[in-house]
Amino acid sequence: MTPQTRKERERAERHQRIIDTARELAESDGWETVTIRRLADRIEYSQPVLYSHFAGKRAIVTAVAEQGIAALADTMRAARAAAPTPGAAMEFVARAYLDFATANPALYDAMFLMDTDLTFGLDAPEALRDAFAELEALFRPLVPESELGAYAEVYWSALHGLAALDRGGRLRPELKEQRLAILMRWGGREPE
Repeated sequence: MTPQTRKERERAERHQRIIDTARELAESDGWETVTIRRLADRIEYSQPVLYSHFAGKRAIVTAVAEQGIAALADTMRAARAAAPTPGAAMEFVARAYLDFATANPALYDAMFLMDTDLTFGLDAPEALRDAFAELEALFRPLVPESELGAYAEVYWSALHGLAALDRGGRLRPELKEQRLAILMRWGGREPE
């Protein structure tokens, strides 16, 4: 291994360590506690080293969010693949999405609630386009190609609304299954 290759690998590892540590701090203590100073202390690097990787907290949150969206895309892809029928895939993905949001509250906040540098839509980074493609795949057997985007956006909006409202304690826990059943009927099929 050349010295340059080793330095690049070490830089990439340090970059990922910053992202992982920011996420860990946010999950344990909330995003408001994630500061460059605290990250530098936690990973035992100087603040200038962190700034050599990221322009500031917003850039770190953006990196956390992008990795989270990639993980969510993988989760939705696995759920869709595990479904016995295309119709069941919608429910499998909904459950996987909502479980992901519940299990990763600070990550979910970074992905969809916090101010980041991520661009959504047609010019989005690959991870975001992959996640959205998983939602579109649910509707591909049900609607014309020209309507996939709109259906996927409405479905995603419903899932996000359920996740955000549930996390905020604004939905009654005893109605969780009923809400999902309604969403499945709304999506064009009865739950199985």
